[in-house]
Amino acid sequence: MRPDPATEYAPHHEKYVSLITDPVLVALRDQRSEVVELFGSLTPEQGSLRYGEGKWTLREVLGHIIDGDRVFGFRAFAFARGEAASLPTYSPDGYVTNGGYDARSMQSLVAEFLAVRDSIIHLFDTLEPEAWTRGGMASNARVSVRGLAYIAAGHAAHHIKIVRERYLDADAAASS
Repeated sequence: MRPDPATEYAPHHEKYVSLITDPVLVALRDQRSEVVELFGSLTPEQGSLRYGEGKWTLREVLGHIIDGDRVFGFRAFAFARGEAASLPTYSPDGYVTNGGYDARSMQSLVAEFLAVRDSIIHLFDTLEPEAWTRGGMASNARVSVRGLAYIAAGHAAHHIKIVRERYLDADAAASS
């Protein structure tokens, strides 16, 4: 069942949730191989590619996807367990700036993505049915566990699409 946009996530997350057409656990699993295929064969030079001035490198994009999985996964874990406290805002630029992703190999980042993604998949796989509708406040907005699963999958799908369209298509066009 899809999350209700009126009660299970903030309006700005619709751009992520709308990208998920498969059942969310299928999407989360399928993205594992998609990320390995997309990022796993990049050369170190390609990992440093930016599609524009001030844009993240491909290593930073993958680091950002990992950060998103961690944040959305933690929120889902906390709310599934009944957390009542409001959770803080997530500032992606600050996380990427302090992530040190450009000093790491793409293989290291892919391995970390798989570990983090497997962790949230396992969390969602083992939730009792009633946990999916639990929720709370994060970034000053109401969000459910189900909404967070869709946000995590949609967030990754959004960035994978950007990588394909703005980084790799541009890189292929520049090298031809």
